[in-house]
Amino acid sequence: MVSASVAIKNLLVPAKFVLIGSGLAGGLLAAYLGRRRYDVDLYERRSDPREGNIVGGRSINLAISTRGIHALQQIGIADEALQQAIPMRGRMIHDKSGALHFAPYDVDPQKCINSIGRASLNTTVIEAAQRYPNVRVHFNRKCSDVDLTGPVCHLETETGTLTVSGDAVIGVDGAFSAVRASMQRNIENFQYNENYLAHGYKELTIPPAPDGSWQIEKNALHIWPRKSFMMIALPNPDGSFTCTLFWEFEGRRSFATTKADDAVRRFFDEEFPDAVPLMPTLLEDFKQNPTGSLVTIRCAPWYYRDRVCLLGDAAHAVVPFYGQGMNAAFEDCLVLDECLNEFSDNRERAFAEYFERRKANADALADLAIGNFIEMRDKTVSRAFRSKKKLDHLLEAALPGVYLPLYTMVTFTRIPYAKAARRARLQDRILYTALVMLAFVGTAALAVLFGRSRGH
Repeated sequence: MVSASVAIKNLLVPAKFVLIGSGLAGGLLAAYLGRRRYDVDLYERRSDPREGNIVGGRSINLAISTRGIHALQQIGIADEALQQAIPMRGRMIHDKSGALHFAPYDVDPQKCINSIGRASLNTTVIEAAQRYPNVRVHFNRKCSDVDLTGPVCHLETETGTLTVSGDAVIGVDGAFSAVRASMQRNIENFQYNENYLAHGYKELTIPPAPDGSWQIEKNALHIWPRKSFMMIALPNPDGSFTCTLFWEFEGRRSFATTKADDAVRRFFDEEFPDAVPLMPTLLEDFKQNPTGSLVTIRCAPWYYRDRVCLLGDAAHAVVPFYGQGMNAAFEDCLVLDECLNEFSDNRERAFAEYFERRKANADALADLAIGNFIEMRDKTVSRAFRSKKKLDHLLEAALPGVYLPLYTMVTFTRIPYAKAARRARLQDRILYTALVMLAFVGTAALAVLFGRSRGH
């Protein structure tokens, strides 16, 4: 129980939060905390993204949808952030023959996901945080360790080391979080699991046409599904597309075995013949851009007393195939903000409640993201899959608010991920049972008709 004197002190002297990581979620969380008048210091190991600090080979665009947009709206920056966004209304599937198949994301054509530039969005959230005088952002400060009991952060700078402390430290420093690593070392029975896919990824580019226009359909997420691997492309405002090849690290045909220029060119000519003429820097991009890994991270708990907490990829990194990693991290910011408001006199209770509300949903998203990888690379090209999607949309239109496809629930609603997954499984069971019954009734009817025919 928090004493009255402590509660009064908390009202008079706002708590100080030290945030590690000023990526997308770090900047947004700093804005939320700044609005609540907390004292906030945000530390980032890289230089200021507004100075053109772009990591080579790391996707320059992301997909933002309902959950992420809602979190931006609550802090008043959604319209500003979306100025340069490009709506993508569905998947454009590229067969090996060059044939195209467009599959809308939803029965409502106004529902779309948005391709948005990482750098511009990062700038928007950082500048939103800096509008509060109680928020300070520090670049070129790399966290090496956290003393949980302080809590105290040990930082490396260009000129030496730095020690900073606060009432609470929040790790928003990504999948390979230094804050989480400190929790792993110092919290007894801390649960941690990481799983890597056998696939890696490499960024490639389709440049604009000579007149600056997009060389393929602008308002779609392009997919070249090839069973065990795939390539995707998202549009950028400058007329280019950022392509990502998801391919096995090892195997007969893989990143490990395909390195010479002739082998790379032969692979792309065979698998993506319609894309190759649009990619004049293919060989340079393939050689120069790094091959990234794809990891799913689960851990528990996400907090230590009232002193340390994890958010976004630091707590629950997921593979990118549902386009929800950033959206989920932004939703974390919103939920943590709600919990700090609800339990303003008990930060440990706020952290615990935030963990309780988000953990199961983060785990559900991790499973959904891996499942969507299989769907995108293996199933999108099949007629049966496209027929199922059409049936989903027919049922959604016929039963508004009653039947919702899984993709719609995840991407275009704020239904918790775990609840959406359960509801989708139930709907599939009901639909399967109904189809079996219809087939049985139809077969029985045919048998009766056939019997009558024979009787005549």
